[in-house]
Amino acid sequence: MAAIAAAPARADDGARQAGDGAFRPAVTDPRYALETGPRVCHDEAHHEFHRLGARFAAFAAVLRADGYRLSTFETPFDAAALRRCEVLVIANALPSDQPWDDLPRPTPPAFTAAEVEAVRAWVADGGALLLIADHRPLAGAASGMAAAFGFRFGDGYALALPADAPPGPIVPRMPDLFAAKTGALRPHPITDGRLGGPPVTQVATFIGQAFQAEPGAEPLLVLPEGFFSLDPAKLWAFDAATPRQPVAGWLQGATRKVGRGRVAVFGEAAMFTAQVASNGQKMGLDAAGAEQNTRFLRNVIAWLAATE
Repeated sequence: MAAIAAAPARADDGARQAGDGAFRPAVTDPRYALETGPRVCHDEAHHEFHRLGARFAAFAAVLRADGYRLSTFETPFDAAALRRCEVLVIANALPSDQPWDDLPRPTPPAFTAAEVEAVRAWVADGGALLLIADHRPLAGAASGMAAAFGFRFGDGYALALPADAPPGPIVPRMPDLFAAKTGALRPHPITDGRLGGPPVTQVATFIGQAFQAEPGAEPLLVLPEGFFSLDPAKLWAFDAATPRQPVAGWLQGATRKVGRGRVAVFGEAAMFTAQVASNGQKMGLDAAGAEQNTRFLRNVIAWLAATE
């Protein structure tokens, strides 16, 4: 799992974190013929940090290779607009385009109460939601949407910290590896092969938030001992005085059935991208340690699309 290490490989500045144009999805067993699968709508109406034409291009490439039909969602959520979607993806929504450090605390919501209710009702009636919200301020911006489905987002950074961490700046290392053999990656149709293909035995994430779930959720990614949620005064600035909370047993991934629909929630977004940091380190689907992330992503979408 993550530990204190050398220079960070991630920044939330677009000039330092860019999509990997060399990424090509390795999908040799597509679930559907090209453009015949369920309609996946990607929200781009709420100041998303991840968009299909930019940092989420790899996500789009994987789904298209698996036969899904993709479109962007560019209006506020309401019942009529949601009817055209079978799976709705929300990835790192924000309340505005302000610089992240300028946003007030707590982070204002990215969605109105009416939008949250529209999505909740749509899911209960058979829709499927993939909700992804990273560390601050992204978790805070999506906390209202998460709460509608029984998930409590934290708005910090989930990091592994050794008990003997030296004084001075704390620099996180990536990725965090969730393995089935350690219990951090839990048994689920998404991981155990029931959706086709080999079981997923390891998933990599690249720092994010830790969240909790009300009873009835099925955990996927569970943070082990030694993880803390850090709440720095300035984004990405950690030291020994940074407020922190132990989050062992909290989640970075989970699912829930809601009425006739389904929800999958993740507290980290880079795991579903292919990006290159300013120092050249890769993050996401083609990073070292993330060799099974593509299969995992495909299974997440397949599980969501199999609504009852």
